Amino acid sequence: MEPLPLLTFVVAALSSLFMAWAIGAGSSGATPFAPAVGANAVSTMRAAFFVGILGFAGAVTQGASVSKAVGRDLVAGVSLPPTAVIVVLLIGAGLMAIGIVTGYPIATAFTVTGSVVGVGFALGGDPAWGKYAEIGAVWLLTPFIGGGVAYGIASLLPRPDVPERVSVPLLAGLVGAVVANLEFAFFAGVGGTLATAGAGVLPLEGTTGTAVVTVVAGVLAGAIVRWDVSRDEAGGLRRFLLVLGGLVAFSAGASQVGLAVGPLLPLFDAAVVSPLAILFGGGVGILVGSWTGAPRMIKAISQEYASLGPRRSIATLTPSFLIAQTAVLLGVPVSFNEIVVSAIVGAGLAVGGAGVSPRKLAITVGAWIVSFLLAFGLGYGSMAVVG
Repeated sequence: MEPLPLLTFVVAALSSLFMAWAIGAGSSGATPFAPAVGANAVSTMRAAFFVGILGFAGAVTQGASVSKAVGRDLVAGVSLPPTAVIVVLLIGAGLMAIGIVTGYPIATAFTVTGSVVGVGFALGGDPAWGKYAEIGAVWLLTPFIGGGVAYGIASLLPRPDVPERVSVPLLAGLVGAVVANLEFAFFAGVGGTLATAGAGVLPLEGTTGTAVVTVVAGVLAGAIVRWDVSRDEAGGLRRFLLVLGGLVAFSAGASQVGLAVGPLLPLFDAAVVSPLAILFGGGVGILVGSWTGAPRMIKAISQEYASLGPRRSIATLTPSFLIAQTAVLLGVPVSFNEIVVSAIVGAGLAVGGAGVSPRKLAITVGAWIVSFLLAFGLGYGSMAVVG
């Protein structure tokens, strides 16, 4: 591969940063803390500040999986040239910017995936059917699984025969166990997760040691939340909700950074550039976008989709975190708008659909579908003209 011309490098890098900014200002920056803002657990501006920091951390520590999928696995037989990379990023960021201006959450994963596939096909690439099946399954199942789990949790929390000093700590224990098994690049030498790293200092090894650490992490998380909720129910629920929002924000950065920097990866195959440096740049773009553009979208999602209290917000964020980390593990680009909005609707239906706007929901789903088709068409057409 010939050395990348400086001008092309600059344009591609700026396009990627613009995309990262649009992601931070839109789906990645808005959706994680929107339920917490809707529940009055945190202000809009403070939510934007924390989501930027946590999104950056997720991008740097867990962003490689989805970045590889977007950059190398969506089209077989071709590698995107510099012009194609710029086209992909500008299409994705442009559609995201339209969503930010209009207040409707455009699904970033749909726009970037559609544009990459459209550009790749225009260049003569072959369909990657296996990856499409994996992505399609996640996209199609997300509303049913996320909405269904949120519905179940929202139905359970208000029940008098299941006190919240029991139900909420059980949720916290599940979340703690999952956190112990998140994969991080810097733990690669000790198995990749907190659980395997912890098992390494125990006399137990392998699966047994990992299972023990996982159980201990779950029990510890549940015990802390039970103590907090027992002494101050309202405050304990609010603090648990903010922790969930932080975990979703972290997961958003891990997933969404791949949509911004993934297309750049083929350009650096012959260059001595660390993937960590590319992820760092994408994380900075997401952070700045969260701080400067996310408040508008946070307000749109938190106030216009449903009027959420702390319990329904917990019901929304728990499945959102679990689905997000599943997508990161699989290396599947996923829309956080789809994840969180589906969970919001599920939690709202558990109380009779109060606060859920059918018109807003229908327009949003329509925007998701149109954004994918439009991105595919623009990508294919642009390369047909440029190429």
